[in-house]
Amino acid sequence: MKSIHFKSFFITVLTVFGIVACQSSQNLTQPEAKSTVSALSPLAVMFDTSTVFSSNITGFALYDPVEDSMIYAQHEANYFTPASNTKLFTFYTGLKVLPDSLPALEYIIRGDSLIIWGTGDPSFLHPEFGVDTIYDFLKNSNREIYYSDAHFNDKRLGPGWAWDDYNYYYSAEKSPFPMYGNMVHFEVQEVEIQELAKTDEEFAISPGYFRSYISEMPEADGPLLYRDVDENSFEYKPEADTITYTIAKPYHYTPELIVNLLADTLNKPVRYIEMEKPDSARMLYSIPSDTAYKRMLQPSDNFIAEQLLYVAASQLDMPLQTSRVIEYMKKNYLADLPDEPQWADGSGLSRYNLFTPRSMIRLLEKISAEFTYDENLFALLPAGGESGTISNLYANRDGGSPYVFAKTGTLSNNHCLTGFLITKTGRTLLFSFMNNHYVTPTSVVQDEMEKILWYIHENF
Repeated sequence: MKSIHFKSFFITVLTVFGIVACQSSQNLTQPEAKSTVSALSPLAVMFDTSTVFSSNITGFALYDPVEDSMIYAQHEANYFTPASNTKLFTFYTGLKVLPDSLPALEYIIRGDSLIIWGTGDPSFLHPEFGVDTIYDFLKNSNREIYYSDAHFNDKRLGPGWAWDDYNYYYSAEKSPFPMYGNMVHFEVQEVEIQELAKTDEEFAISPGYFRSYISEMPEADGPLLYRDVDENSFEYKPEADTITYTIAKPYHYTPELIVNLLADTLNKPVRYIEMEKPDSARMLYSIPSDTAYKRMLQPSDNFIAEQLLYVAASQLDMPLQTSRVIEYMKKNYLADLPDEPQWADGSGLSRYNLFTPRSMIRLLEKISAEFTYDENLFALLPAGGESGTISNLYANRDGGSPYVFAKTGTLSNNHCLTGFLITKTGRTLLFSFMNNHYVTPTSVVQDEMEKILWYIHENF
């Protein structure tokens, strides 16, 4: 009898442990959203039989906001590297934090001195904007100008950025007082490279302040133009053949550079002062915020994206520090996302960014809620076959209006697309398409995505 009791007890214990184990497993993993599309539907079959999607990691979510239902999803709870889909988080930050015009400059007047602090506003002397509000204010001031960056508390490059990308236009340094897009623009037209040093007028440089920082590259094995990581000396590669090119290189931020560059631009003295910004500082504004959002989203401008988080920090009266703004947004506006965003920067250059397709869908809902009319939102996003980074992709095959309005995101071996899809019946659906770890050309992945999106447009 004792052995029978022991056997029953042993079975009971195993059963209890089994139940607890199952419950623990269920608690650790959120169930993925149930699809309203049958596993035998053409859409499901298209995914399941795709040799492109089967050779990489693909997450997808298609959501109907009117019906509040997930139409179809796969791996929607998995984290993916989003690349520039991250800019949608920066966009939402601007919508929640920034006023209609960008905060551009904070200042105080002390006697005969004008003391200024940058907000991170990316528009000052930027070639794409051409707004002179701040320039006119500084140029017309009859006071001694002092510049401080005591509120700047961040590294000039973002966490998880590729260390050797600093020399390329898409990896401009972050700074509290951007000028000229934090770039030096070089233009060479039909001249012999060896003669550049002798024929300055053929070597156009903007801003001209950097002309004295250019020298010939000792060895001709580097890029056309090269800047050392911690300096503002630019070297060019001499060539024997006639060449025409235009190229932009990021400059290296230092407060000394800013006061010298600003003095050269204004043609008046500017001095540096280490001074904390007082509460009494006044604010000046520059371009409409929508203008900056459109420039960030359509050509996917990394510089604008990074600087907008600084502008948000300034508006929130925080030190200019990307991580502070991200934590503020996660706590106050993003705590209800299905999966906590692993959010590291404003542009998506960081490999530390990780988001799930279903969280991207929820973010789209939040963004859409900030607009009275979809048309106003769609005007800011890239439009398939028409504008931005998808001007040559996802065109309406029938020659009609664009049916995809979405943000792309591309890093090596990663491509994502998140946005809005208009169906032939007039439905506006939300989708997030995330592809990671492929080794084929990105165009192959895009072609396969286009098949899916056009099928949805035609059949839903």
